[in-house]
Amino acid sequence: MIRGFSDGQFRLGVVAAAIVLGLGIGTVRFCGSVSLAPKPSPPANVSAPTRDLLSKTSGSPAVYQDFLSKDASSAGVITPTYEEMTRKLSFRSDDARHLLEVGQPPIDLAGLRLSAVYANDTLALEIVNTTKSDLGYYIKSTTTPNVADCKRARPLPFNAMVIDKGAKETRVECVKREGMAIAVTKVETVEVSPLSAYYLRQVPPALVGIEDRVARGHEAPKTKEPCSPIQSQAARTGFERGEIGWRDLADFYSRHRCQTYSFPLGYRAFTEDGQRQVPAASSGM
Repeated sequence: MIRGFSDGQFRLGVVAAAIVLGLGIGTVRFCGSVSLAPKPSPPANVSAPTRDLLSKTSGSPAVYQDFLSKDASSAGVITPTYEEMTRKLSFRSDDARHLLEVGQPPIDLAGLRLSAVYANDTLALEIVNTTKSDLGYYIKSTTTPNVADCKRARPLPFNAMVIDKGAKETRVECVKREGMAIAVTKVETVEVSPLSAYYLRQVPPALVGIEDRVARGHEAPKTKEPCSPIQSQAARTGFERGEIGWRDLADFYSRHRCQTYSFPLGYRAFTEDGQRQVPAASSGM
């Protein structure tokens, strides 16, 4: 026992201390939880219309038309109507084999004037658009004799996807060799509107089956959203087997921005106006 305190006083002090300690623990436990900061509310600057727009899918015709308006503004062209974007496109093609030799007169095929020329130390194909419209185009060619080192040729910058009306493009085929000619085995073209030309110019050539040997010099327009050059294995196989044609791919990408829409395997070029709804694919790339 502590001197100066009786046993009763000592026991009373212990009980009082226990009560005070218990009240202190209870205050910390229960009152402390009340002081937690409330859950923050959503940012005030996100408006209801913005949240509604984000909830929509890019497969919606309304969202598609919004893309048309924004892309037309970026391209500096008039926004086409939905009906204009669902019209049948005008295609031309030539499947015959034509031999082009340097110094020989050019030939006209599917709206293009083609000739073989020497450009520096390379053999090149000169391509002139003879129509009154911008053209998406595809030219399949080989050199004769066919050699394995054509990729050594230094490419010239050109647009492998679209040639403007009245314009000329020069595409390198191979290293320069005396007596070498260019065999053109297929030419396809499609007349495109200003916005469709803008869309096609941004498409990586590999997505429409253009081989790297001739597309290495392709210069795509500078955009904030470049398109992915990756094509699905199924689409690539379908093109190689002839199940999907350049016409189908060009038709799709003339109507759809490649940053948002990917080519669906069942898509085929329109054969009549308003044949189906666009967009023809959900968001993909």
